[in-house]
Amino acid sequence: MCGICGIVGTGDEAALDRMMRRIVHRGPDEHGSHREPGVLLGIQRLRVIDPQGGQQPIANEQGTVWVVFNGEIYNYRELREELIGKGHRFATHSDTEVLVHLYEQEGEEGVRRLKGMFAYALWDRERETLLLVRDRLGIKPLYYATWPGGLAFASELPALLESLPPRSVDPGAIAQYLTLLYVPGPGTLFEGVRQLQPGECLKVVKGRVETKQYFQATDVPGSRTRLTQADAEDRFLELLRDRVQAHLVSDVPLGLFLSGGLDSGSILAMMRQVTNGPIRSFSIGYEEEADRSYNELDGARLLADHFGADHTEERLRPDAVTLLPEVVAAMGEPFADSSAIPTYLVSELARRSVTVALSGIGGDELFGGYPRYLGVRAASHYARMPLCLRRWLGTSVASRIPEGTGSRDQLGRVKRFLRDGHLPVAEQYWRWTTFVPQEWGSSAFSPDFPGLEGVMALASDYRRLFEHWPSDDPSERAMGLDLQTYLPDDLLRMGDRLSMAHSLELRVPFCDPELLSFACSLPASVRLSGWRLKGFMRKALSPVLPPSILKGAKLGFRVPLARWLREDLREMVRDLLSDVAITRRGYVRPEYVQWLLREHESGRRNFADQIYALLVLELWHRGREAS
Repeated sequence: MCGICGIVGTGDEAALDRMMRRIVHRGPDEHGSHREPGVLLGIQRLRVIDPQGGQQPIANEQGTVWVVFNGEIYNYRELREELIGKGHRFATHSDTEVLVHLYEQEGEEGVRRLKGMFAYALWDRERETLLLVRDRLGIKPLYYATWPGGLAFASELPALLESLPPRSVDPGAIAQYLTLLYVPGPGTLFEGVRQLQPGECLKVVKGRVETKQYFQATDVPGSRTRLTQADAEDRFLELLRDRVQAHLVSDVPLGLFLSGGLDSGSILAMMRQVTNGPIRSFSIGYEEEADRSYNELDGARLLADHFGADHTEERLRPDAVTLLPEVVAAMGEPFADSSAIPTYLVSELARRSVTVALSGIGGDELFGGYPRYLGVRAASHYARMPLCLRRWLGTSVASRIPEGTGSRDQLGRVKRFLRDGHLPVAEQYWRWTTFVPQEWGSSAFSPDFPGLEGVMALASDYRRLFEHWPSDDPSERAMGLDLQTYLPDDLLRMGDRLSMAHSLELRVPFCDPELLSFACSLPASVRLSGWRLKGFMRKALSPVLPPSILKGAKLGFRVPLARWLREDLREMVRDLLSDVAITRRGYVRPEYVQWLLREHESGRRNFADQIYALLVLELWHRGREAS
């Protein structure tokens, strides 16, 4: 795992040095660079594969093809042997060198052979071509910016900005952030700065820039599996075991982020099946009795004992939020998924004893783990009721339902379901996954704020992705949308930044393309069999996981933010979100913010996400002004 950066065309070496210093946390073990007229490539390396011999950048024998690489190629040994058989000579045992010789053998199409998580830059001097490539689901990041005569790229946004003149904040991105709690790709918070999309390849040929998709998530759902239920369950276990084993390739200590849920529990079960050695696991929980509904420590401890893992856990208190400026700085951009706090802390915990950790990210999107997937299926049936009745329920009944504050806010879900039940299903799903209250809508923003077009474009894109997923089942469409948006732009982005902030490599077996293909071959009626979240997965895992884990409700990697904001952090919130601060930024109306605070503090509504998003945005601005 590493941080990469570079400049082609006009640019200076001092800028490359600044970029490398900003990503040293991603690769503190060593650094390297390749510099020739018009081309600068930089690497900060975390030694995982071939620690002594895998220095980067790596070149071919003639020194005409150079590569810098961030990630892991899990099938590199097989590719290496194949390429040696075709006459290629290797100088190292690293997965990085495979990229050079695979390119020599198959050109830019060689990326289709790779199994892993990756973002890399490859320079071909003879063809005067630079390739930037990102893996299929967007596990590893890559940002870039262009200008007449040049292009710069980097693994993280702050590093890229070191190579650019000052860039203005994009108002549309601010509006999208307050809507989704993250800035969706391919845009970023800054005008003229973009993210390479999952499955995308960018090519610069003699100064001309072009992009293409070598992988489309919508191409994955094909013919449905013809396996019986029992055979499908066996195939899932076989495939999961194989993919977990592939993700264990490492020359340094390795562990697991362990919750009390199915995803990390199933990974632990497979780890135990393929290794007899010690397994280190790590969990975060909460001390306060009021926060027990968020606590997965009991389940994690049970799993660790069952499979003989060497388990380490820590308990959080509300004062953990004093780390919020560190979390904001580590993300490098406003990001308001509050599970960033425990993710940051469990990464710090794990890095004390391992260099690599596995995580269950992706299991929910592949196998139907979110309540909203059942909700959107129910909405398609609810739509058969007369529209006038649905409108009446949405106005007269939904408004009387209170909202909860725990991790399983069932009443809040019922309230939202009835409130939006008169709308098309795609519009309902958009509303369930966005965070500007319907009572305010666009009026929450300042009158002269120019970013609202960004929200309208975003809503149109999301509805299109929902409608165009190749399935008639609304729950499958929702999972397909999340695979293309929420997974790469929220969960995987968070996992990468906050683990790498502690120089920890995070691996995500559920995001393996083979598991993705298998999951998409199962109809949603199988994945969510019996109207139960992860119904198929629960049945398949019944021979390997304890019954209490199989029967347990989903909690999610969340913090008790609603209570903390009402009680322990109330004064901090009032200070950071004062009328003066809100007016100075000019994004939203001060009266909107005061309404959020009054409603939340009174307990009438749960606006923890909206308040937290504004807190993070203010902290990000203050950090930027101080730097």
